[in-house]
Amino acid sequence: MFEKLSVKIDGGYDCDFPELVPVEQYFAGQALAQIEKTIDEELGKKGILDQIKPGQRIAVAVGSRGIDNLRTIVRHVIENIKRQGGYPFIVPAMGSHGGADPEGQREILKAYGISEDTMAVPVLSGMEVVELGTFEAGVPVYIDKHAFEADGIVIINRVKAHTDFKAAFESGLMKMLVIGLGNHRGATAVHAMGFDRFHRLIPEIGKVILAKAKVLFGVAIIENAENKTARIEAVAAKDFAWREPQLLLEAKNLMPRIIPRGFDVLVVEEIGKDISGSGMDPNVVGRHGSGLPGFDGPSYQRLVVFDLTEKSHGNACGIGMADVTTRDLVNKINFNDLYANCITAANLNPARIPVVMKSEQEALAVAIKTCYRVTVPEARIVFIKNTLSLKKILVSQPLWEEIKTNPDVKQIGPSQPMIFDKAGRLLLRPSQL
Repeated sequence: MFEKLSVKIDGGYDCDFPELVPVEQYFAGQALAQIEKTIDEELGKKGILDQIKPGQRIAVAVGSRGIDNLRTIVRHVIENIKRQGGYPFIVPAMGSHGGADPEGQREILKAYGISEDTMAVPVLSGMEVVELGTFEAGVPVYIDKHAFEADGIVIINRVKAHTDFKAAFESGLMKMLVIGLGNHRGATAVHAMGFDRFHRLIPEIGKVILAKAKVLFGVAIIENAENKTARIEAVAAKDFAWREPQLLLEAKNLMPRIIPRGFDVLVVEEIGKDISGSGMDPNVVGRHGSGLPGFDGPSYQRLVVFDLTEKSHGNACGIGMADVTTRDLVNKINFNDLYANCITAANLNPARIPVVMKSEQEALAVAIKTCYRVTVPEARIVFIKNTLSLKKILVSQPLWEEIKTNPDVKQIGPSQPMIFDKAGRLLLRPSQL
């Protein structure tokens, strides 16, 4: 695709780019040191594991991407269920991800380190659902058939800010119940109502599921600004309604951010479904596909994306937020998975393809040269690895001169010129810091 691409621009692409300065950003929030001990303590709280009786089949719902220590957390929760006498099995709880295909979802879990071999329990992946009733306006309420037929359901998910809407419940335990465990049909039904109604749909449909399915408890995970586990808490199903909003506020206070709030060009080394459901987190970049208010990002003119992560399996959801990208990225796109994801979400904007250039050098040059009132040598640039990795970033020398007195940033190495290889790939990258 785009093999014959050859675009001429004034002055060409061999520009006098500014040098890049390696910078470390400071964020508050400590990582949790003892993962397994914390899980034991949380599940040992009164009434949590006591709900599981010997011989019962327990569905463990897993499915969100990019969670730190996910393999360890899931495995240790399973070990606790086994010690209680239960027979756990894993259910992918990811709506339509993986191309809305059972084997595709199994493969995604495997990429996260979750498989029958690593967890020593069955993985029952299927798209069959049970209809539990209807919500207002005739919205059907679905739940995965394997989970519904179990003697109990356990939800494991990270609580964090959502990438398309703002509410008391965003990404977390309730959303996994309503959308993740709804499989393709449930996710489609809810998304068809629009993100502008999610603030009501998630908690209200969640209450229907909690009343009609055998949900026992959830294991809520909160991460700090460096994407490290900061808290693990077991929450009884009856407490989801009041406790999850509190955990969400804590998670938002620990969110990472781009500390410089005004510049010209944001460069993202990679996007991916393993990084964010939106490919890159709108809470970080300030752009999103839903058009709803509440996203507080930095101010800049152009957004450039260089690459797509391998673990995305070609799903480039979120590329539509960019202004410019590379031919290499577009050639990695699995349009079947990308389109299935966006159609299910009833939001086509994340699948839009931006201006495509044949190399990173060309993409960066086009981004800068299309900024208003900006010359290439004086361009204020922020270059991040991805929206999960914001501790160490690169900024252009002109921007560093503006922010170097900020106590929350410090220079961690000498400035370096932008050097591109023969293929136009930038050699200095945030992933190398």
